[in-house]
Amino acid sequence: MTTVTDDGIGFRSRRGPILIALMLSTGLVAIDATIVATAVPSIVDDIGGFSSFPWLFSAYLLAQAVSVPVYAKLSDVLGRKPVILLGIGLFLLGSILCGVAWSMPALIAFRVLQGLGAGAVQPVAITIAGDIYTLAERAKVQGYLASVWAVSSVVGPTLGGVFASLEIWRGIFLINIPLCLLAGWMLIRTFHENVERTKHRIDYLGAGLLTISLSLLILGALQGGQAWPWNSPISITVFAGGAVVLIAFLLVERKASEPVLPPWVVSRRLLATTAMVAFGVGAVMLGLTSYVPTFLEGALSTSPLLAGLALAALTLGWPISASQAGRFYLRIGFKRTAIIGIVITVVGTAVLALTASSPSVLLVAVACFIVGLGLGLVATPSLIAAQTSVEWNERGVVTGTNLFARSIGSSIGVAVFGAVANAIYANGPSGGPDPQTTVHASAAVFMAVLVSAILTVVAVLAMPSEGKGSRTEPAGKASPEPAND
Repeated sequence: MTTVTDDGIGFRSRRGPILIALMLSTGLVAIDATIVATAVPSIVDDIGGFSSFPWLFSAYLLAQAVSVPVYAKLSDVLGRKPVILLGIGLFLLGSILCGVAWSMPALIAFRVLQGLGAGAVQPVAITIAGDIYTLAERAKVQGYLASVWAVSSVVGPTLGGVFASLEIWRGIFLINIPLCLLAGWMLIRTFHENVERTKHRIDYLGAGLLTISLSLLILGALQGGQAWPWNSPISITVFAGGAVVLIAFLLVERKASEPVLPPWVVSRRLLATTAMVAFGVGAVMLGLTSYVPTFLEGALSTSPLLAGLALAALTLGWPISASQAGRFYLRIGFKRTAIIGIVITVVGTAVLALTASSPSVLLVAVACFIVGLGLGLVATPSLIAAQTSVEWNERGVVTGTNLFARSIGSSIGVAVFGAVANAIYANGPSGGPDPQTTVHASAAVFMAVLVSAILTVVAVLAMPSEGKGSRTEPAGKASPEPAND
């Protein structure tokens, strides 16, 4: 096993090229999550399918979420490098096909392929960071990776708008081609790992059942109250089918020699509670991301650009606090750091909920920034605590489970918040999103987000207490040395 020496985490360090490659890979996923939104009108004008365009987002999110646990397990069995390269390859292929799509159904199908690639890139990139950096360094590295999302939240919609205005919407997908090739080449050249080659029995049946069950459950959460009523036969069928297949998955996993989602992931207190924390983080994060722009644009007739900048304060606060989280957890421990973070998050969401009746762009931006600061001090320590508690051959599954829990929290959170908003819109005087009704609906959603933050406090408090982290903890089976030609 080769461990990486502490030579700093800057771009000029020995591990700098790997960090750049990880940031570039993460940037592909982050930008693609936002770049499509501003180009939707141009896409619909060209290939039609207005009634189906929401699936451009749902299909991508669904494919990404359900594939994370499978890729995470494969990264522990086969190694990180082949899995992340597979993800980049699928994302590249999906991007090329999206760029030549001839109809909305074809574009949606190719977005699924992109999502399957993204499902490998994000968790494995974070896992690689956990492998090659010590405990003392990981928070700063998480800050680097989180900053990618902050930049992408601004760059993505801007690029999408530029391509749309030039009437070349296909460029939003084709621009991924050189970026994917560069990221893959850098990882091939700079990232090397020593994986013990032993015979494994891949749990194909478990992976298939897990994918089907999660697809049905997340589909029901995403489309319930939107594409069909919650109490409709199709909604009940989707949820019931997902539950039945999930039970079958649990029964299969009990007998599998190498289960894709091992029972110890939920039986260990630290891993279970940090997954619950990630669930709450996902709900709070996407709840604000989804409804802050609607609130400002509907209540104050704010321009989309200004509303987006107010929301960007959220993604600005996160990397700032995430990069500094190491200073806290090395002194006071993971749990106490997360407690500080969740308290800050509750304060920020409370400000947003209690002032929603008097809309203000500045106040919303300040509240979002506070929430971002809090989430950075919650998400980073809880994830690193989970990673640190296991060995290399379990770290992929643990990281994937944490990120998967965050995705599930986002999906269920959006479904619940959407149901709350739609109920208020339906009972409004105009039956639609007039300014006053928008204020009432947004206030109710922000109150629901506050409740989610408060419930996450319970999960944080349930985390087991631990000692302070060690600065000399070994990084893992990786080497930043370039390949010899």
